[in-house]
Amino acid sequence: MRNGSGTAGSDCPGPLVEVDDPDDPRLAAYRNLNDPAGRSRYEEGESIFVVEGRLAVERLLGSGYRVLSLLVDDHQLTSAAGPVAATRARGAAVYVGTRAVVAATVGFSLHRGVVAVAQRPDPSDADRVLADAWAAVPQARPPLVAVLEGLNDHENIGALFRNAAAFGVSGVLGDPTCADPLYRRSVRVSMGHVLHVPFARLAPWPDGLQRVRDAGFVVAALSPHPAPGGTVPTATLAELRGRRASSGDGVALLLGAEGPGLSDAARDAADLVVTIPMADGVDSLNVATAAAVAFHALSAV
Repeated sequence: MRNGSGTAGSDCPGPLVEVDDPDDPRLAAYRNLNDPAGRSRYEEGESIFVVEGRLAVERLLGSGYRVLSLLVDDHQLTSAAGPVAATRARGAAVYVGTRAVVAATVGFSLHRGVVAVAQRPDPSDADRVLADAWAAVPQARPPLVAVLEGLNDHENIGALFRNAAAFGVSGVLGDPTCADPLYRRSVRVSMGHVLHVPFARLAPWPDGLQRVRDAGFVVAALSPHPAPGGTVPTATLAELRGRRASSGDGVALLLGAEGPGLSDAARDAADLVVTIPMADGVDSLNVATAAAVAFHALSAV
């Protein structure tokens, strides 16, 4: 998983094409977006992904990913004039249909009537994401990255990437079981920010955490509470923030899925366990919310 390579503008503007049939073969990449299993297979086979919503499409157009085409309803030609023009400037086609045609194509009433298809890049390498994280931050401020285990909910993935972008997280690594950050719902919930945060798979798991450590990061497992009898040292977020400031080490915040949380193997592979103090009677936070709290605390160095 990674950001794609940039593409230059085209001397030949892409066509503006009116469509009136949801079965038009030119709209194949937009068909049945509400079928997660079918879409995943189709997008993998075609090496594409879908971006929904005007703001997310604008962020796509400002990223390094290659835009292949845009589909808009006829009410959006004026309000989405910028994305339409930018897509055509890249030599890509813009398809225009009525709201009914667009809804029948994608399988639901499309929010704001704007959706794009982009080229899915080759997967990135985790070591490259970690190295780039160091290169992307000022020398006096060690990088912060997130490492995810078992996050298979697309909305949680999207929300976490939005939070990562908000608090200057330099990259995200996911274990082999994590959901695809470029799935349509993840991109939409992230408000397109997933398109600007570098990410990759980390394998094997959890042995791959040693690669994170070797790249200069302290691996800190975020947990609602320390494990009874645990052998991994425990620290507060404030203590970890101080360690980051004084040692110059990067921080890799290890986050588990809601419900099961981190596996014992992942927790045991961490350098320390970090907890978020909470009121009595509250068991835990949503993983994206917990991540936002920790990102904010650790970014304030």
